[in-house]
This record gives sequence, C-alpha cells and structure tokens, in this order.
Amino acid sequence: MGLILGYEKGEAVVGLKGVSLGGIPVPNAWLGNLKNKNLVKEFASRGAFWKSFSNGVADIKVKEGHILIKLKE
Repeated sequence: MGLILGYEKGEAVVGLKGVSLGGIPVPNAWLGNLKNKNLVKEFASRGAFWKSFSNGVADIKVKEGHILIKLKE
C-alpha cells in the first residue's frame, strides 16, 4: 500500500496512493474510488476519525525512511 502524507494549509493530508496484492494493483473502483484523494478533506466534514485525527495533528513531515507526526498539545 502506498500513502500520501503531509501537512498543508493548517491541516493533515492523508491519501491512498494505491494498493497491490501479490504485486497486482487493486482497481480504484474496488477501493471506493479513494485513490489519490485527501481522505481528511473528503471525510472530516462527517466528523468521526478523520476530523479528530486532523484536529490533533500540528505537523507531518516525511523524510527518507522517517515519518514525523507532531501532535497538538
């Protein structure tokens, strides 16, 4: 599974880049057409997990081999 992680304009960005099973890519339709969409932006307005996640994150940085998520106090 590939992910897009970041922090832009004051909110977390989390996206699904793609999913493979046994090296075979899973079609976007099977993933609910969520590939390459910002899941936080897509679902935060509905409340629940993504809104809570975004509200608790102060910054996300991705560097080679590392993910740093700074939480709000």
